[in-house]
Amino acid sequence: MGLGSALATAMAGLRSNQAALSIISSNVANSQTPGYVTQNPTQVELASGGYGSSVQTTGVNRQLDIFIQSQLRTETSGAGYANQMANILSQLQTVYGNPGGDGTLETMLSNFTSALQSLSSNPGDQSAQKVALSAAQSLAAQLNTTTQGIQTLRTNVDQDIGNSAAQANTYMSQIADINSRLQGLSPTDPQAATLMDQRDNAINELSKLVDVRTVTDSSNQVSLFTNSGIQLVGGGLASSFVYSSAGVLNANAQYNSDPTKSGVGSLNIRLPNGANMDVVANNVISSGQIAADLKLRDQTLVQAQTQVDQLAATLSSAASDQTTAGTQVTGTPAGFDVDTSNILPGNTINLTYTDAATKTQHQISIVNVKDTTALPLQNAANANPQVIGVDFSAGMGTVVSQLNAALGSNNLHFSIAPPPASASTLRVTDDGTGNATVNAASTTTTVQSLTAGVPQLPLFTDGASFYTGAISGSGSQMTGLAGRISVNTALLADPSKLSTYSTSPPTAASDNTRSDFLFTQFTTANFSYSPQTGLGSAAAPLKGTVGSYLQQFISQQGNASTLANQLQQGQSVVVSTLQQKFDSTAKVNIDTEMSNLIQVQNSYAANAHIMSVVQSMMQTLLQAQL
Repeated sequence: MGLGSALATAMAGLRSNQAALSIISSNVANSQTPGYVTQNPTQVELASGGYGSSVQTTGVNRQLDIFIQSQLRTETSGAGYANQMANILSQLQTVYGNPGGDGTLETMLSNFTSALQSLSSNPGDQSAQKVALSAAQSLAAQLNTTTQGIQTLRTNVDQDIGNSAAQANTYMSQIADINSRLQGLSPTDPQAATLMDQRDNAINELSKLVDVRTVTDSSNQVSLFTNSGIQLVGGGLASSFVYSSAGVLNANAQYNSDPTKSGVGSLNIRLPNGANMDVVANNVISSGQIAADLKLRDQTLVQAQTQVDQLAATLSSAASDQTTAGTQVTGTPAGFDVDTSNILPGNTINLTYTDAATKTQHQISIVNVKDTTALPLQNAANANPQVIGVDFSAGMGTVVSQLNAALGSNNLHFSIAPPPASASTLRVTDDGTGNATVNAASTTTTVQSLTAGVPQLPLFTDGASFYTGAISGSGSQMTGLAGRISVNTALLADPSKLSTYSTSPPTAASDNTRSDFLFTQFTTANFSYSPQTGLGSAAAPLKGTVGSYLQQFISQQGNASTLANQLQQGQSVVVSTLQQKFDSTAKVNIDTEMSNLIQVQNSYAANAHIMSVVQSMMQTLLQAQL
């Protein structure tokens, strides 16, 4: 190696030292910059043409663990989901209030039943009647308030979906733009390293909102997919979420895959090829904050509303529903006659029969459904009772035809009872084969008068209408009832009817028939509750008192909130642990950088000394030649 070659090699060393110094300076300066990944110089050995080798810095190398980064993004999506679920369910607990506290459903129900108990002791006391009605109004008002709180949460969540979708679009656009800017750049290019930091940071932020899976090709282009396989970003092209707000939501505003029937904000994704896809119907997103918002809006909070609606419906029907047993028909075929003259839309005929072959007893609930667009009614597998919808408005002949068509295969037969029974009397028997036995039949109707001569009365109403449980093409009357329930205005105008159930003959002032009935209905009577409440099942519906049902769904919601908080805490630990593992490689370590700085300083000094020695030797050589 000649002196010239040695000088060139030393100068190359100095240049590499200068590059390394610049990188160390960048690392130190960005030690607190979010998303910045530690960089190290990429040096290669070059042939110098003589003895030894020269050196060249070709770029930078980002220090990160790709596997840990992928895991971190997955768990970050899970954390985004868990955080939102815990946050909203905690707010839902605030809507319900602290158990036993003032202004809660439990306290209001307890106050109401206590007032009814006092009324039973002195049914003619006007003060006791007014206290009981006031307690009923407070209970109804608390149901209204609870509904408002749940629907406010649904509205907030729906709006958050729109905000999160806009943020996700921003991040996807940034990632696609950076992909385009990275085209043609080497992965070791310092400019590329900065762009990749920015791209990773955008992907990390996106992973809080939706689940993401990344694929990097040989040209350093990142493609993003959801776990369902829908592409979010491909090269320089990005998909976009399209959200359309529905405004303020109410209990009847629910998701439907048919856009013309959906009452909530729509969320679609527009793919780079122009295709549009319903995010909910196609299960595009499985994790992240948006997935949590969708589940809360369309499932969790809807079920919470159903639970309070079922409570309101039970309170209403417990006071107003009258069940009348059918008249037994002897002979062959055997069965029962039931009077259908008072059956309103939503009222039912209740049948129990035994299948002779299997010795299994079955229950059937025949519902008067006036709106034929709601027919046929849907039943879950093994539903008990099985619900059959029939339109009674077209006359008994049509009713009989509908029932024989629906239940003839069950070895049951329906007909109009012969005189002297009224023309509105329905007869149900076995079909004469002996393959079924009709065990019981009854009707459940809604009492509409305050003085019908029976203890039942329409104490609670659906606004200005009676609650019958009517079913229409747009849904059940029960949906949103908790937000509309009120005390019968006719009863408020005449509180004495809380005790007086007959005017001819007039009810005695000391007669506690009605007050005892009400107290029993709201304290010890058992009712069946819809599986849609999340309690019980279609085959074995939950049964119990009004109070026990209230305690069950409040307890269920409390447990759900507790579990959501535990999941949030556990997910937070997982994310924190992975972040620490990722940072141990990627984050700037000042101590390490100072150590590297000393090494560069020493190397720089050594290379400079070599140049000084070469210069001295050249001067000596020149002097010798002179």
